[in-house]
Amino acid sequence: MRLMASEVAQVASGRLVGPDVEVSGASIDSRTLAQGELFVPVVAERDGHAFIDDALAAGAAAYLTSVAPRGATAVVVGDTAAALVELGRHARNRFDGPVVGITGSVGKTSVKDMVAAAIGADRPTHASPMSFNNELGVPLTLANCPEDAEAVVVEMGARGRGHIAWLCSLAQPTVGVVTSVGAAHTELFGSVEAVAEAKGELVESLDRTGVAVLNADQPLVAAMASRTVAAVLTFGRIAGDIRASGVSLDDGLCPRFRLETPNGQADVVLAACGEHMVDNALAAAAAASAVGVGVEEITAGLGSAQLSPWRMEVTELSSGAVLINDAYNANPMSMAAGLHSLAAVDRPRRVAVLGVMAELGDRAAAEHAVIGDLAKELGVEVIPVATADYGLPPVDDASAAVAALGRLEGDTAVLVKASRAAGLEAVAAALSKS
Repeated sequence: MRLMASEVAQVASGRLVGPDVEVSGASIDSRTLAQGELFVPVVAERDGHAFIDDALAAGAAAYLTSVAPRGATAVVVGDTAAALVELGRHARNRFDGPVVGITGSVGKTSVKDMVAAAIGADRPTHASPMSFNNELGVPLTLANCPEDAEAVVVEMGARGRGHIAWLCSLAQPTVGVVTSVGAAHTELFGSVEAVAEAKGELVESLDRTGVAVLNADQPLVAAMASRTVAAVLTFGRIAGDIRASGVSLDDGLCPRFRLETPNGQADVVLAACGEHMVDNALAAAAAASAVGVGVEEITAGLGSAQLSPWRMEVTELSSGAVLINDAYNANPMSMAAGLHSLAAVDRPRRVAVLGVMAELGDRAAAEHAVIGDLAKELGVEVIPVATADYGLPPVDDASAAVAALGRLEGDTAVLVKASRAAGLEAVAAALSKS
């Protein structure tokens, strides 16, 4: 989105101070800000106003502020975060192509990456970076949409009822994808059924010209068809309009399968690792199909799709050991998928370095115990980090986990996985250097 600073002031109900310059997109982080962007200092744990000078030094063309301006071009507003929302809303209102909204308990970011690749094989496509899926990430995604984009892909997260509905009022999706529903954030929602109620707000937001893309293999997701007036397109390994057959994994855990759609079939080889990525690829194929992308382009896009960092990154270390870095986040569904992926690696010793699965509330102890039992069934050794809920004595931190692994040899495969707060990417980073 390109705007003059005076237009920013008008959209954000603010006041322009300084020269009227053009801005291209927006950033809330002075460390990653690109030349010419608008800096939005958000007030949270840290006050972003303290980094205005850094942002200007990095090349910001202008900045929002709710305090006294400090030179250059400023737009004075009452609330910088609220102003960012209005900029995102303005960008969405100017965009007339399809907008794909994606939510679910697991797979949101991976599906977002795959949808962007599948549609991107057919036309210029813009998508949320990393996991920009909240009240800041969604307006940033919209505000940073390039002028030449013909499709936008927006990831949507929720920490309570009404969150998805609010994000939809901003992003106005024309296609809504629900990947799955499971025991994620149940501490906040209260039950899996409440999670389903919240995730279904996405398909409720669609009008009669839209398409709801639903997981036919999950009853709670499939049932959302009754909550939308939009057309429904389903995907699944067992049932669905978009299906996969002949699934197999290569030595690097990359899946191969036959993609079956109402518009034709094609063989797919994913760059993403793990058998559970097949489900994500089917969701992406359905979303791309919903906006008119052909099977050939979908296949090409899925085959080249690269996932956001720390999601099923499979590498062979210099020792010959295999490392699966899936440390970005975890809940019971994704943890089980990670363990099954580890069990599929052809190594006699398989070790899972597991941290806490956060925000499970009263279900936490039981859900961790289930994962501990699954690991035993799969013949996976577990090194728990800072939690005893897996049924084994834990080590204290990432450094202790690396020490507990000992010297890795070519006979070993290691999975690193936990909720984001555990910071177990430090384990993967240390092992990568060994």
